[in-house]
Order: sequence, then structure tokens, then C-alpha cells
Amino acid sequence: MADMSPLFRRKGPAPQDRLVTLIGKPGCHLCDAAQIVVEKVCGDLGVPWERRDITEDPQLHEQYWEQIPVVLVDGRQHTFWRVNEERLRRELSGS
Repeated sequence: MADMSPLFRRKGPAPQDRLVTLIGKPGCHLCDAAQIVVEKVCGDLGVPWERRDITEDPQLHEQYWEQIPVVLVDGRQHTFWRVNEERLRRELSGS
């Protein structure tokens, strides 16, 4: 890789080294729709993901109750309410 031009080197972490967190709650139709997008994009790219429930975590509830669903990428907020598939894909692939 040392001989490779900087234009061809990966700029960010490999997809399998990323983590997507979907924060929501049961019975939330937007959360269900967001999960479909997260599952598709993460599955396509080999990115691990997790779902967190604000009804089981007081800190998450306090921080995000007005914004669910919320998507975090590597612990930083990426989006809330509606998840755009192409935007999430770009974020995770480094494009």
C-alpha cells in the first residue's frame, strides 16, 4: 500500500470497522422504516449495526426523544426522522 498513489488509498475506516446505531422505540413507524434502510445499506456494505430503545435507556430518552429515529455513525449523529439511503451509503463508503 505504501507504493499506492494517495488518490487510491482509503480515506476513512473500513466498512467493517464502522458502527451504525439506530435509536428508536417500539411502535414507531418511522423507526421501522429507518431500520429497513439501515439493514439494507449496512448489509450491502458489511457494516455492523445495532438498535437501541429509548424506552429502556433514560439517557437516550432524554437526549433523543424528540428526534427518533436517530442514526449514529461511529457514535456521531448522522441523521434523524427520515434516513436517506444514498446519504448513509456515502457516509459509510467514504465517497
